[in-house]
Amino acid sequence: MDSHFLHFLLPDWHGFHQQVRDCCENSFWVSLESNNQLITQQRRDQELQIVSEDCNTKKKKAEDRNDVMKEVYKTHEAIQGLDKSISMLQMELSASRSVQEKSRDDVPLPTANQEPVRKKAFMIIGINTAFSSRKRRDSVRETWMPQGDKLRRLEDEKGIVVRFMIGHSATSNSILDRALDSEEAQHKDFLRLEHIEGYHELSAKTKIFFATAVAKWDADFYVKVDDDVHVNLGTFAATLARHRSKPRVYIGCMKSGPVLAQKSVKYHEPEYWKFGEDGNKYFRHATGQIYAISKDLATYISINQHILHKYANEDVSLGSWFIGLEVEHIDERNMCCGTPPGKDKLLHYNASRFILRVANLQIVNGRHKQAMCASPRSTGAAVESANQ
Repeated sequence: MDSHFLHFLLPDWHGFHQQVRDCCENSFWVSLESNNQLITQQRRDQELQIVSEDCNTKKKKAEDRNDVMKEVYKTHEAIQGLDKSISMLQMELSASRSVQEKSRDDVPLPTANQEPVRKKAFMIIGINTAFSSRKRRDSVRETWMPQGDKLRRLEDEKGIVVRFMIGHSATSNSILDRALDSEEAQHKDFLRLEHIEGYHELSAKTKIFFATAVAKWDADFYVKVDDDVHVNLGTFAATLARHRSKPRVYIGCMKSGPVLAQKSVKYHEPEYWKFGEDGNKYFRHATGQIYAISKDLATYISINQHILHKYANEDVSLGSWFIGLEVEHIDERNMCCGTPPGKDKLLHYNASRFILRVANLQIVNGRHKQAMCASPRSTGAAVESANQ
């Protein structure tokens, strides 16, 4: 076969060869690009999977952390509940022991299988007194505090319970305790507290009074009054009755005195630095001579008495216990004792001479129209005038 015939059969062998080569090369690059796209997609899928797994891991850790915090919170709540229950049991045990050992009231004592009996009352008035204050107690008895059957009728008919509150001496069965036992047997008007008496322990005594009173009486109001303050019970009861429907009230002569940092002055505040810069004043609180708190607040004190902070001054301590609570402070100016400068009240008190200066003494028989309290040291003539 000659060359002409071959050229006839394969007229463009080189062109054909070039086409085959171009086709192969194109197929190779298309295949390569397709593979690259596939690899890129697989890498994206892997990255998305890793990110998804990481998010799920973090989410699970967050859920685990939340579960742990919930368990911690539940445990904390349970511990708080136990603390409150223990505090209440301790308070009730202390009050029950005090009632069994010291009480001369006609309230039946609980049996082994019964809880202490709590009598219903309108208000419980605790008159803060000391071993050395016999003359003050006698002055109160001779003026505004009924005695004997009249005291019981006031309690049964009006729901007003009045008691001198006092603890015991540091020495068991001391001459002071025996003298008080004798006075109590005569008058039956004491509420004995599980407390060691001392002037610098008034904050602790106040807590114990409220705890003991709450354990013994179910009252609408609990009142603390000093034994050198004389109270018009009728006017005072009417004032408290206006606030009977309120759940948490703190009633008294509200003040905000200076925080005294100097050690040499009376009413020095050792923790003055907690109240800010020098010259600052205390938060609003009732003066210590007389104040009233509602049932919920007295119960709050009785439950939390072991963790409530005590400042040097009892009235400051009481006011501090209510900071942060939903409490209505009622500034009752008729509970401000004494005669302010420029004011003409019915009564005022010369503390240096223990003399009652009387403009128009009308305490006992309900004719006292302006002030609910004064700070007298009654003489015989003053008492006789009051009883006319």
